Amino acid sequence: MRTGKSKQGQLPKRGNPSPGRLRNRQNASTRLRLLCAWAIIMVPALGWPAAQLFGSTASTAVIDHEETFFEANQAYKAEKYQEALAGYRKLLDAGYRSGHLYYNLGNAHLRQGELGRAILAYERARILMPRDADLLFNLRYASDQRQDEVHEEKSLAATAFFWLDSLSMKELLWTFAALNGVFWFILFMRLFNRSDLSYYLLLTVGILWAMGGISFGLKWVQAETDDRAVVLPKEVSIFAGPDERETVLFKLHSGTLVHLERSEDGWALVRLSDDRRGWTKGGHVERIRPDG
Repeated sequence: MRTGKSKQGQLPKRGNPSPGRLRNRQNASTRLRLLCAWAIIMVPALGWPAAQLFGSTASTAVIDHEETFFEANQAYKAEKYQEALAGYRKLLDAGYRSGHLYYNLGNAHLRQGELGRAILAYERARILMPRDADLLFNLRYASDQRQDEVHEEKSLAATAFFWLDSLSMKELLWTFAALNGVFWFILFMRLFNRSDLSYYLLLTVGILWAMGGISFGLKWVQAETDDRAVVLPKEVSIFAGPDERETVLFKLHSGTLVHLERSEDGWALVRLSDDRRGWTKGGHVERIRPDG
């Protein structure tokens, strides 16, 4: 694991290692005209989600992000966790987003005993790097410390397209873009070579192209409709209505995953399961999917 500066323009891939169990660290002429028309249509269409995914989120604040990340990692190594948190937060406030940044943020929060914020950071990191072994280990370690039992719901689409949870939005986009390019290249080549091989190759790539497009679309919908949130304080009361004078239905504890249905006048309507839902102060829960 590296603790020094990253390559120019990038954050390091790992933070500093920590002791013990906790590990730290995107005809022929007519047919030809039709193909060109389709290419003109497809390129901007593919560019729209790409702009949405990779558009700059950086603010006008200018900081040396490599140096800030390095200093925060050094503070973590020296067990100055508040100082490390301040450095990681400074990067986030400046608009930098990285799975490794959220990963290190989660480690620092966990060292501070802030289980809810640690799980929140780990879950955000998992969106960006869903297969990272260190991250998954630390997330399981933190999740085992929760007091409340959590049943994560899985849709039929996510079950059928089981690979969605193992791929990030960026990876699916680039996979679909590559298949799209190969598909149209083979289709263009069939204008000049109509062999059986090219037909079966086109059929195979076409099926993969369709699967890639559906997978990306499902992942996009999954991200846009992600209403999961994490309970932050050690214990919160869930009321029957958005008022502290209402009946307390049950209590939840730090790190519990809930579904945030809506917010109203500083209150949040949360759902733990179909038969357990109620209101709590809005600051007691935070959505996993960042607004920015």
